[in-house]
Amino acid sequence: MAKRPITEDDLPTLPELQQALEDARYRARFTRTARSTVNVLVVVAALAVLAATLWLPVMRIYGTSMTPSMENGDIVIAVKSGTFARGEVIAFMFNNKTLVKRVIGLPGDWIDIDERGNLSVNGEPVDEPYLTEKARGECDIELPYQVPESRLFVKGDHRSVSVDSRSTAVGCVAEEQIMGRLAFRIWPIDQMGRIE
Repeated sequence: MAKRPITEDDLPTLPELQQALEDARYRARFTRTARSTVNVLVVVAALAVLAATLWLPVMRIYGTSMTPSMENGDIVIAVKSGTFARGEVIAFMFNNKTLVKRVIGLPGDWIDIDERGNLSVNGEPVDEPYLTEKARGECDIELPYQVPESRLFVKGDHRSVSVDSRSTAVGCVAEEQIMGRLAFRIWPIDQMGRIE
Protein backbone atom coordinates (compact mmCIF):
# COMPACT_ATOMS: atom_id res chain seq x y z
CA MET A 1 0.00 0.00 0.00
CA ALA A 2 1.51 3.27 -1.13
CA LYS A 3 1.56 6.31 1.14
CA ARG A 4 0.01 9.46 -0.09
CA PRO A 5 2.30 12.45 0.01
CA ILE A 6 1.39 15.23 2.48
CA THR A 7 -0.02 18.25 0.78
CA GLU A 8 -0.45 21.82 1.93
CA ASP A 9 -4.17 21.09 2.58
CA ASP A 10 -3.21 18.39 5.11
CA LEU A 11 -1.23 20.80 7.31
CA PRO A 12 -3.07 22.70 10.08
CA THR A 13 -3.51 26.40 9.69
CA LEU A 14 -1.89 28.91 12.04
CA PRO A 15 -5.21 29.63 13.86
CA GLU A 16 -5.75 25.85 14.29
CA LEU A 17 -2.23 25.49 15.73
CA GLN A 18 -2.80 28.44 18.07
CA GLN A 19 -6.11 26.93 19.23
CA ALA A 20 -4.49 23.53 19.82
CA LEU A 21 -1.69 25.18 21.81
CA GLU A 22 -4.22 27.16 23.87
CA ASP A 23 -6.25 23.95 24.54
CA ALA A 24 -3.10 22.14 25.70
CA ARG A 25 -2.18 25.03 28.01
CA TYR A 26 -5.76 25.12 29.41
CA ARG A 27 -5.69 21.36 30.11
CA ALA A 28 -2.32 21.71 31.87
CA ARG A 29 -3.60 24.65 34.02
CA PHE A 30 -6.81 22.77 34.83
CA THR A 31 -4.87 19.66 35.87
CA ARG A 32 -2.51 21.71 38.10
CA THR A 33 -5.43 23.57 39.68
CA ALA A 34 -7.44 20.38 40.27
CA ARG A 35 -4.42 18.61 41.78
CA SER A 36 -3.67 21.61 44.00
CA THR A 37 -7.31 21.85 45.14
CA VAL A 38 -7.43 18.15 46.01
CA ASN A 39 -4.17 18.45 47.96
CA VAL A 40 -5.49 21.43 49.95
CA LEU A 41 -8.76 19.60 50.70
CA VAL A 42 -6.89 16.51 51.91
CA VAL A 43 -4.68 18.62 54.20
CA VAL A 44 -7.69 20.55 55.58
CA ALA A 45 -9.61 17.31 56.20
CA ALA A 46 -6.60 15.76 57.94
CA LEU A 47 -6.17 18.85 60.15
CA ALA A 48 -9.90 18.84 60.99
CA VAL A 49 -9.77 15.17 62.00
CA LEU A 50 -6.61 15.79 64.03
CA ALA A 51 -8.16 18.80 65.80
CA ALA A 52 -11.38 16.89 66.49
CA THR A 53 -9.45 13.94 67.86
CA LEU A 54 -6.91 15.83 69.94
CA TRP A 55 -8.64 19.02 71.12
CA LEU A 56 -12.35 19.14 70.28
CA PRO A 57 -13.97 15.72 70.08
CA VAL A 58 -17.54 15.74 68.74
CA MET A 59 -19.84 13.24 70.45
CA ARG A 60 -23.40 11.99 70.20
CA ILE A 61 -25.31 11.36 73.43
CA TYR A 62 -26.83 7.89 73.78
CA GLY A 63 -29.16 6.96 76.62
CA THR A 64 -31.04 8.88 79.28
CA SER A 65 -28.62 9.08 82.20
CA MET A 66 -28.10 12.84 81.68
CA THR A 67 -31.71 13.95 81.14
CA PRO A 68 -32.96 16.64 81.40
CA SER A 69 -29.58 18.36 80.79
CA MET A 70 -28.91 16.28 77.67
CA GLU A 71 -31.22 14.04 75.68
CA ASN A 72 -30.62 10.92 73.62
CA GLY A 73 -29.37 12.05 70.18
CA ASP A 74 -27.87 15.39 71.24
CA ILE A 75 -24.54 16.18 69.55
CA VAL A 76 -21.96 17.94 71.70
CA ILE A 77 -18.40 19.21 71.49
CA ALA A 78 -15.92 18.39 74.25
CA VAL A 79 -12.84 20.40 75.12
CA LYS A 80 -9.66 18.65 76.22
CA SER A 81 -8.68 20.05 79.58
CA GLY A 82 -6.38 19.04 82.39
CA THR A 83 -8.45 20.43 85.25
CA PHE A 84 -12.09 19.94 86.09
CA ALA A 85 -14.47 21.63 88.51
CA ARG A 86 -17.52 20.43 90.41
CA GLY A 87 -20.64 20.74 88.28
CA GLU A 88 -18.89 20.35 84.91
CA VAL A 89 -20.05 17.60 82.57
CA ILE A 90 -17.29 15.30 81.33
CA ALA A 91 -16.92 12.44 78.87
CA PHE A 92 -14.76 9.48 79.79
CA MET A 93 -13.95 6.00 78.57
CA PHE A 94 -15.32 3.03 80.47
CA ASN A 95 -15.20 -0.55 79.11
CA ASN A 96 -14.66 0.68 75.51
CA LYS A 97 -17.67 3.01 75.78
CA THR A 98 -17.87 6.76 76.17
CA LEU A 99 -19.88 7.79 79.22
CA VAL A 100 -21.06 11.31 80.02
CA LYS A 101 -21.57 12.35 83.66
CA ARG A 102 -21.39 15.41 85.91
CA VAL A 103 -18.40 15.98 88.23
CA ILE A 104 -19.62 15.90 91.82
CA GLY A 105 -16.44 15.38 93.84
CA LEU A 106 -12.75 16.14 93.39
CA PRO A 107 -9.83 14.16 94.85
CA GLY A 108 -10.03 14.11 98.65
CA ASP A 109 -13.68 15.30 98.83
CA TRP A 110 -16.13 13.55 101.14
CA ILE A 111 -19.39 12.63 99.38
CA ASP A 112 -22.61 11.83 101.21
CA ILE A 113 -26.08 11.07 99.83
CA ASP A 114 -29.10 10.63 102.08
CA GLU A 115 -32.04 8.26 101.44
CA ARG A 116 -33.99 10.95 99.54
CA GLY A 117 -31.04 11.69 97.24
CA ASN A 118 -29.86 14.92 98.85
CA LEU A 119 -26.17 15.39 98.14
CA SER A 120 -23.51 16.93 100.33
CA VAL A 121 -19.82 17.44 99.59
CA ASN A 122 -17.44 17.93 102.50
CA GLY A 123 -20.44 18.27 104.83
CA GLU A 124 -22.03 21.11 102.78
CA PRO A 125 -25.38 20.57 100.99
CA VAL A 126 -25.06 20.92 97.20
CA ASP A 127 -27.59 22.93 95.21
CA GLU A 128 -28.34 21.02 91.99
CA PRO A 129 -30.58 23.20 89.79
CA TYR A 130 -30.03 20.91 86.79
CA LEU A 131 -32.04 18.07 88.42
CA THR A 132 -35.78 17.51 88.00
CA GLU A 133 -35.86 14.75 90.61
CA LYS A 134 -33.56 13.58 93.37
CA ALA A 135 -32.91 9.90 93.98
CA ARG A 136 -30.26 7.89 95.73
CA GLY A 137 -30.24 5.49 92.77
CA GLU A 138 -27.97 2.47 92.49
CA CYS A 139 -25.58 3.06 95.38
CA ASP A 140 -23.48 0.19 96.71
CA ILE A 141 -20.60 2.23 98.13
CA GLU A 142 -20.22 2.98 101.81
CA LEU A 143 -21.22 6.56 102.59
CA PRO A 144 -19.79 9.00 103.42
CA TYR A 145 -17.25 8.24 100.70
CA GLN A 146 -13.86 9.89 100.20
CA VAL A 147 -12.81 10.41 96.57
CA PRO A 148 -9.40 8.79 95.98
CA GLU A 149 -6.38 10.76 94.78
CA SER A 150 -6.29 11.51 91.00
CA ARG A 151 -9.96 10.51 90.61
CA LEU A 152 -13.30 12.26 90.15
CA PHE A 153 -16.66 11.27 91.61
CA VAL A 154 -19.31 11.60 88.88
CA LYS A 155 -23.09 11.22 88.70
CA GLY A 156 -25.64 11.34 85.89
CA ASP A 157 -28.38 13.97 86.12
CA HIS A 158 -31.14 11.33 85.86
CA ARG A 159 -30.24 9.96 89.26
CA SER A 160 -32.74 7.08 89.40
CA VAL A 161 -31.36 5.37 86.24
CA SER A 162 -27.73 6.53 85.98
CA VAL A 163 -25.01 4.03 86.81
CA ASP A 164 -22.07 6.12 87.96
CA SER A 165 -19.57 6.55 90.82
CA ARG A 166 -22.27 5.53 93.32
CA SER A 167 -21.79 2.00 91.98
CA THR A 168 -18.63 -0.05 92.38
CA ALA A 169 -19.24 -1.26 88.81
CA VAL A 170 -18.14 2.18 87.53
CA GLY A 171 -16.43 3.76 90.52
CA CYS A 172 -14.54 7.02 90.43
CA VAL A 173 -13.07 8.18 87.13
CA ALA A 174 -9.30 8.19 86.69
CA GLU A 175 -7.70 11.19 84.97
CA GLU A 176 -6.42 9.03 82.09
CA GLN A 177 -9.99 7.91 81.28
CA ILE A 178 -11.25 11.46 80.73
CA MET A 179 -11.75 12.58 77.12
CA GLY A 180 -12.75 16.14 77.93
CA ARG A 181 -15.28 18.56 79.36
CA LEU A 182 -18.52 18.95 77.39
CA ALA A 183 -18.64 22.59 76.40
CA PHE A 184 -21.16 23.15 73.63
CA ARG A 185 -24.29 21.47 72.24
CA ILE A 186 -24.55 21.74 68.42
CA TRP A 187 -27.65 19.56 67.90
CA PRO A 188 -30.59 19.95 68.06
CA ILE A 189 -30.38 23.44 66.59
CA ASP A 190 -33.07 24.91 68.85
CA GLN A 191 -31.04 23.88 71.95
CA MET A 192 -27.64 24.90 70.59
CA GLY A 193 -25.49 26.55 73.22
CA ARG A 194 -23.16 26.21 76.14
CA ILE A 195 -23.53 23.15 78.37
CA GLU A 196 -23.92 23.91 82.07
